[in-house]
Amino acid sequence: MLSKIIPNWHPIFVHFTIAFFPIATVLIVSSLIINKNFKEKVLYCGYLNLWIGSLFTIFTVAAGFYAYNTVPHTNKLSHAVMTDHRNWAVITATTFFALTIWSVKLYRNNHKQNLFFIMGLIIATVFLTITGWKGSECVYRYGLGVMNLPNTDKHSRAINSAPHEHSHEHAHV
Repeated sequence: MLSKIIPNWHPIFVHFTIAFFPIATVLIVSSLIINKNFKEKVLYCGYLNLWIGSLFTIFTVAAGFYAYNTVPHTNKLSHAVMTDHRNWAVITATTFFALTIWSVKLYRNNHKQNLFFIMGLIIATVFLTITGWKGSECVYRYGLGVMNLPNTDKHSRAINSAPHEHSHEHAHV
């Protein structure tokens, strides 16, 4: 029953990836300019978000490959769009995984972030933005992976017979 409602889990896991990685980037970059009293805590929170984001990204990528292989994309355009999104996702995930390994080494050796690491995070976050954009294009522009609502006789007759309005109540603040 649940598999009919949610045929794949990629749309659920992807939100964690899209949330944790940019937060990690903002926190780690902020640790460069923040007050000394909070610098270490902010940096640690940034690393923690990066590590948790990587953990969720394992599931996101696995579910994404499952979606790629199960969501119908039979014409050339839909196949090209999904393949482009998949390729960007692989590059993005690989970049963040490399940064995660690097951050663990920095953390274990009590080294602070450096300019190259910060630039890598910013580039990876740009990659993530592009990947997310391409994924949303798959769904919202091309309708891939979207299930249609069933037609109900009552509503479809109303649409075909005469214009109608839906009642909307507005809450007053």
